[in-house]
Amino acid sequence: MAHPSPEERKANRRGAARLAAVQALYQMDIASTGLNEILAEFESHWIGREVEGDQYLPAEAAFFRDVVGGVVREQRKLDPLVDDALARTWPLKRIEAILRAVLRAGAYELDHRRDVPARVVVSEYVDVAHAFVEREETGMVNAVLDQIARKLRGAEFERAG
Repeated sequence: MAHPSPEERKANRRGAARLAAVQALYQMDIASTGLNEILAEFESHWIGREVEGDQYLPAEAAFFRDVVGGVVREQRKLDPLVDDALARTWPLKRIEAILRAVLRAGAYELDHRRDVPARVVVSEYVDVAHAFVEREETGMVNAVLDQIARKLRGAEFERAG
């Protein structure tokens, strides 16, 4: 069995950081937990521990903190972006809290993490959504984040043809 490359390992760890970020945002949304409390709780649970055979490193902790803190800081900008991309019949406040967290995190990363290609961000958050919801809803996540990606990073899609 081939060992994953350092890039693949980094991507897998980032995937785990994204999953944890969505869980943290979900918990903050439904339980009104504060940012500092949620960061402390999540980091003590999984950062620096082995999860699925991988040791989580400070870089993943920083990525987790960036996404969670960024969503909280930028929520007034992100929510209208997400709402705009959703079908008019499904405003952000009407979708499940877990999907709201996925879409907010994805929108934040598309807007603020230009180091990660837009297509990678979309695909990663579709994967995160798969952990929580049915296929039909992951299709909605894909469509909404793709629309946001094209709005925020149109040039990336033009270059790719």
